[in-house]
Amino acid sequence: MIYRLVVALAVLALIAGLVFLAGAPREAVAPSAAGAPVRDPGYAARGARLVQTGPDGQPLYTLDAAEISQQPDQTTVELSAVQMGFRATGGEPWTARAAHGTLGQDTGIVELDGSVHVAGLLPGTQDQAEISTEHLAFDTRTQIASTSDPVTLSVSGRELHATGLIARLKEGRVQLESAVHGSYLP
Repeated sequence: MIYRLVVALAVLALIAGLVFLAGAPREAVAPSAAGAPVRDPGYAARGARLVQTGPDGQPLYTLDAAEISQQPDQTTVELSAVQMGFRATGGEPWTARAAHGTLGQDTGIVELDGSVHVAGLLPGTQDQAEISTEHLAFDTRTQIASTSDPVTLSVSGRELHATGLIARLKEGRVQLESAVHGSYLP
């Protein structure tokens, strides 16, 4: 009788040992500093589209890029082969394209660099306008585009060349800063 009890206990111990060893592996818990901030891992994507919408749910602007990336712990997004779409206050569609760009996450400012071309209809007219420069900053909150670099403004086949430009799209105004060359007669 004692022999049967010893054999039964041995079989139970063997079964318990097998269940314990065959169970899911336990993961080691890494020690962490209490209250340590979570580190931003960054990201990257190809063929990406960013859309900023307004309170009405309609797009304020779109950014299409061949590649976008944000490095860890940075507040800017890098863009390559950029195309931006937005609307002036009167609803006129505008597009901007450039070789490179950056988007400030908390600033709403898109910096475009390399063969920048901006095109759209002038408010209240059917006149197509194009702005060409090497660098352009676009503030998405105030809808102001600006550059201090040489710029060409083309409207209805007429060109004006200048150094520096401020385009206030909400007001439908374009101001050439200095060294203006060319003439424009309506």
